Amino acid sequence: MAGTLAACGSSDGGQGSGDSKTVTLVSHDSWAASKAVIAAFEKQSGYKVQVLKDGDAGQAVNKAILTKDNPQGDVFFGVDNTLLSRALDNDLFQSYEAKGSERIKAEYRVDQDEHRVTPVDTGDICVNYDKKYFADHKLEPPKSFGDLVEPRFKNLLVTENASASSPGLGFLLGTAAQYGDTGWEGYWKKLKANGVKVVDGWEQAYNEEFSGSAGGKKAKGDRPLVVSYASSPPAEVVFADPKPSTAPTGVAEGTCFRQVEYAGLLSNARNTKGGKALLDFLISERFQEDMPMNMFVYPVREGAQVPPEFVKYGPQAKDPETMAPAKIADHRDQWVKSWTSLVLK
Repeated sequence: MAGTLAACGSSDGGQGSGDSKTVTLVSHDSWAASKAVIAAFEKQSGYKVQVLKDGDAGQAVNKAILTKDNPQGDVFFGVDNTLLSRALDNDLFQSYEAKGSERIKAEYRVDQDEHRVTPVDTGDICVNYDKKYFADHKLEPPKSFGDLVEPRFKNLLVTENASASSPGLGFLLGTAAQYGDTGWEGYWKKLKANGVKVVDGWEQAYNEEFSGSAGGKKAKGDRPLVVSYASSPPAEVVFADPKPSTAPTGVAEGTCFRQVEYAGLLSNARNTKGGKALLDFLISERFQEDMPMNMFVYPVREGAQVPPEFVKYGPQAKDPETMAPAKIADHRDQWVKSWTSLVLK
């Protein structure tokens, strides 16, 4: 994904985080929030919010680490459980226990001794399929990782680069959780032989290559299987005009990996007071209930309401693959290195 930096939301004379009246959030390209909700925070706190978007999540994290001594902002949002140890090992964040963090569901809490990050949302990385393609070809869509290597799905799947993309890495970790430390490489050899296509990031995979998305249809994408999210089908319904009665895409539930995204106060933030206020807001009930229909993720706050579209079209996976953060930390870099030489060369 392109590394351009885009500013959006409110800003105060373009002075950025050096201005004590402006708090700057650095994130990936998928950040989104309702104008009314951001305005409410600005009114309540007295800070203007500036948002800097910096590519796919993996790219944004790497950039934040490289610029940690002179950060682009005050708060970073979008480091997930697949990359968390890299951020913590590089001292990207300073300690802050956000107000209201006791309302975050226990299973999403990490780093409880130092409180360097605050869980904000969760979602499942899963293979999505184009319902029309499979109906037209009288094919049953895949249900599991094992199905994807079968000959009937040859040249149908597109995924993201595990070394640069958060969903791409999540999919790799899902296969490692499924097939074990030694079995995942054999699985990927089969997947490669079955014609898996690898592109840089999610935007390209989902909105250009995937035949089932609105963007993919316009781009004449020809891959009916894509690594995306369990919440992508409701997004296809919500943004369609006219709205279909059922989602045009489905989820292969046996391919899901549970992702959790965190935010943290950057170690050398200029506006720490504003950054802390923004972190408090990200886990407030108002933001948590606004978030699903903007970023198509699930809230982590207990009692936060989930939109009916999510319940109907994009329920969370019942039994997703998961992996302990310590295990991800121990193996991620070597697995990505092995995956790169196995799949990309």
